[in-house]
Amino acid sequence: MIALKKPDKKEIVITLFFIFAILVLFFVPTGFQKRLYINSEGITAKVIEVDNSRLHKTGLITQGEQIARLKILSGSHKGEIVKGFNILSAKISEDKIYRNGDIVWAIIEQDKNGKIIFTNMIDHYRITKEIVLFLCFALLLLLVSGFTGFRTILSFIFTLLCIWKLIIPLSLKGYPPLLVSLGIGNLIAISTILLVAGLKRYSYVAIASSAIASLVTGILAIIMSHYFKIDGAVMEASESILYSGFQHLNLTEIFQGSIYLASSGAILDLSIDIAAALEEVTFHTPDISQKALFASGMRIGKAVVGTQTTTLLLAYMGSYLSIMMVFMAQGTNFVNILTSQKIASEFLHTFVGCIGLVAVSPLTSLMFVFSHRRGNKSI
Repeated sequence: MIALKKPDKKEIVITLFFIFAILVLFFVPTGFQKRLYINSEGITAKVIEVDNSRLHKTGLITQGEQIARLKILSGSHKGEIVKGFNILSAKISEDKIYRNGDIVWAIIEQDKNGKIIFTNMIDHYRITKEIVLFLCFALLLLLVSGFTGFRTILSFIFTLLCIWKLIIPLSLKGYPPLLVSLGIGNLIAISTILLVAGLKRYSYVAIASSAIASLVTGILAIIMSHYFKIDGAVMEASESILYSGFQHLNLTEIFQGSIYLASSGAILDLSIDIAAALEEVTFHTPDISQKALFASGMRIGKAVVGTQTTTLLLAYMGSYLSIMMVFMAQGTNFVNILTSQKIASEFLHTFVGCIGLVAVSPLTSLMFVFSHRRGNKSI
């Protein structure tokens, strides 16, 4: 077996600090908790029997109403058998058909005496399956990386909570979305680097270079979104935000913030890769000149930037694969495809992020050179 490095006191202190931060974030209210009606309750239930006699299919579309007998598995009516209703909206992307044995999430409505008068089947209950998948990921990470893997999991959870508890609610409350994304995004970068890499010189270099590259990306997002004449309404479900009582929000600014957020992970990854590699170079060759050290950083950057930019392209275009298939199936002219707002927005996402990535290599190399002192080793 590979001998895993024993964590030092600094690493333990940092880990404890972020465990505390995660707990605080977890209990911080977003201010947008939806309250069910007074006589409503969300429950899990098992489908015992289904009645599809009221469903009818027209071409690809299934319409009508599915009725099911449900056994309630949670809540104040646990153990009761009720009739549930699944009303289809004739939208393939939203409708679902339940089968015997399915576990569903449903909302029950009660009268003033607590008797159930209606049960609306919302969707398949997937929380348990999501937890199982996350635990598989966490277990594998712990087996491979040990204590570093545990800190990586903490970083993952901290990032999710920052997005859900800070970026989204602050943006909904009217704070500038791009500034919020930049601020919280850099906080995430700092926490990720400190948790995974620790309090090292190359960690500070990576933090500084990724922060500057983030600023470059944010500025480019503003300039290019106006240059491309792309409105934030291009984002999926963005108009629904306005119709939900948030007409004051600027969708274009939210779109600009999303451009930065989408590339921030790759920027962070590249900056720590280059800084850590240069730390190894100086550890094994402490007398290396600053010119040679900078050249090494640029060569490392060249090797990594190509794969990272391709990663960004695949990530963005993968999410639009179905739209591209529609264009091709309809024989749409390629110029029409590239000039459509949907595809142009992804083009903007991809290449603004790529420019930010390209800037990371010289920034990280320069900062590491300035932080390096001849003969110093890792601290």
